[in-house]
Amino acid sequence: MIAANELVPLTVVANELEAEMICGLLATEGIESMQRKTDFAAAAWQVSPAGGPREILVYAGDLETARELIADAQ
Repeated sequence: MIAANELVPLTVVANELEAEMICGLLATEGIESMQRKTDFAAAAWQVSPAGGPREILVYAGDLETARELIADAQ
């Protein structure tokens, strides 16, 4: 079982700008998040000025609420 204070993947987005927008949305609702390059983005910097796909992580205890927030925003 995953502890509530462990970081878990929420979603993968196309670029850093989109990741910043989602992290900002989560922050307005009091949900801490972070983003990182995904493993499959190793060469993306060569073709994308925004650095390629980004993975957004949240704490496991916030995962369901975060999923609802991003679903409502789409």
